[in-house]
Amino acid sequence: MGTATESNMTLTKTTIADKATWNNLLATLPYAHILQTWDWGAFKEATTGWKPLRIAWQQNGETVAMASVGVRKVGLLRVMYVPKGPAMDYANHEITAKVLDDLENLAQQQRAIWLKIDPDVVLATGEPQSEDDQTQPLGTAFVETLKTRGWRFSDDQVQFRNTVKIDLTQDEDTILAAMSQNTRRKVRTAAKKGVIVREATFEDLPLLYELYQITGARDAFLIRPFDYYKRAWEDFMRAGLAHALIAEYQGQALGMVILFHFGRTCWYFYGASSNEERQRMPNYALQWEAMRWAKANGYEVYDMWGAPNVFDESDSMWGVYQFKRGFRGEVVRHVGAWDYAPNALLYQGYAQLWPKLRALLRKLRG
Repeated sequence: MGTATESNMTLTKTTIADKATWNNLLATLPYAHILQTWDWGAFKEATTGWKPLRIAWQQNGETVAMASVGVRKVGLLRVMYVPKGPAMDYANHEITAKVLDDLENLAQQQRAIWLKIDPDVVLATGEPQSEDDQTQPLGTAFVETLKTRGWRFSDDQVQFRNTVKIDLTQDEDTILAAMSQNTRRKVRTAAKKGVIVREATFEDLPLLYELYQITGARDAFLIRPFDYYKRAWEDFMRAGLAHALIAEYQGQALGMVILFHFGRTCWYFYGASSNEERQRMPNYALQWEAMRWAKANGYEVYDMWGAPNVFDESDSMWGVYQFKRGFRGEVVRHVGAWDYAPNALLYQGYAQLWPKLRALLRKLRG
């Protein structure tokens, strides 16, 4: 449970040392995200060395903000990251100011090179310069707050800044009817051509990874070793925070999706397909069944997890975005990742050296 450590007006900062308490409270907050759960912090600590500091803020006995802060050593210094957080009501200026104050103080105390946040605060919706392009005042105001406080828009956008979201509060017929004619046809083609979608089990984890390997080779992106994904997929499935689906034709696996879900949102985190029977449109069947599963289990938003930073063919995500946009969700552009740097010169030096070091490490890994 939480224990008070310091306060400002009616806001009190606490720590929480119990998994169930953390997740249950987090689920009640605005902007609650799977990457802020106890489970994600534990997973990243076990696999990549990011040690979580779990902080909550209370007002009149009610938890009003939470931040799972990953901390990683860099020599004698540290870097800090609040993935897709903090979770709080960003329209409440008192809460926002207190949380940012405390995070800035924490970064100074920890001798951090930087502390990064990237909450899902919406900056705009729709594609830029389209008829649907609409700026969101809350996101604009929050960006101005960060700038005024000396935060910097980060060159290292760890998570997807933009995404496509589908409103699952609509009935299935409405969701299907909203899709592009081509996408809707391909969803129906999959069923007509004998594609069956089933739930994956723990025994299917090697198969899921095999499909992921095939996709990585075909689309030229690097993937981690099996143990990393096995840990993530199995742990989250056992915790009731992930659900996997496999598309098959006559018993042959053609594709898969792995959904992570928490609060009111279900995220399409991982997807993969084989090189066989692609004309049967298994990926369209998987997306439709994923939406149906999420809706049936009470989730209000289906987040397709990723859209381009630049909305044209120059962006590496343009191809997969063409697939996603056919489902006719709303394009959502978030404020992105912002860094607080207690020491500007140290931050600049790190920003210049780290990309070169990271490229070297990737080269050495093959």
